[in-house]
Amino acid sequence: MTAESTSTYPNDWTIKYHRQFNLRRTLVGILGIAVVAYIVFLFATGNLQWSKTLAYLFDYRILTGVGYTLLYSVLAMVIGIAGGSLLAIGMMSRNIVWNTLSKGYVALFRALPLIILLLIFYNIAIFLPYIGFGPFQLNVNSVVTPFLAAVLGLALHEAAYMAEIVRAGVNGVNRGQSQAAEAIGMTYWQSLRSVVFPQATRLIVPPTANQFISMLKNTSLVVVIAGNDLLTVTKELYSNNFLTIELLFVAAIWYLVMVLIFGWLAHLIELRFNRGA
Repeated sequence: MTAESTSTYPNDWTIKYHRQFNLRRTLVGILGIAVVAYIVFLFATGNLQWSKTLAYLFDYRILTGVGYTLLYSVLAMVIGIAGGSLLAIGMMSRNIVWNTLSKGYVALFRALPLIILLLIFYNIAIFLPYIGFGPFQLNVNSVVTPFLAAVLGLALHEAAYMAEIVRAGVNGVNRGQSQAAEAIGMTYWQSLRSVVFPQATRLIVPPTANQFISMLKNTSLVVVIAGNDLLTVTKELYSNNFLTIELLFVAAIWYLVMVLIFGWLAHLIELRFNRGA
């Protein structure tokens, strides 16, 4: 592309556009390229067996970990969305008990680190050793497996964040919409279900899609309870063959692929719901 381009109009006038040289922008660009090149050089020349990384990239154990990671993410988001919606309604409720309990839940679970929640649910038998009634009792350790503990910890943690997203979406709908619904005889719940929530969806869905990406990365914390996720499998493999960095790069590549795919889908969803904006 030339430094000068022309555009001719019907009256034969010619307008010339000249690109102004920007020294600062050029230097910043060169510096950015140099930094990226240096990082690539470090990884390329490091004492790393890339052949081992490629060999394990599609190992069936790694793929099993990827499957568990996706399963954790989907289950946690589904339960989190349902729980977050109920909590958001509770936070906006005029019932002081439900309102206080919902706000307390959100404050508590947003304050506690996810890794602590996972460890608490994994060791829940300390507080509740048996469940059931009379002779029909089950040992909690046999019920709350690492898989269930991971799903509970991730989902309940996610519900607190989804509650704020849903509440913000509902509050983003013009107050006149609910007032109009009440004016035609709708109850509070009818107006929420039929008028407010359908309009709030446009504000709720895009941040929810981005929240799913965060959940996908947060599943790596399941490694502390050995939940068979991608990082857990990776850790088990490099504990046996001592290919620590090589296998961590395998996990990093898979996380990168999953985040890029779901990031692209989140972008499409955001465009879809912002068409009328």
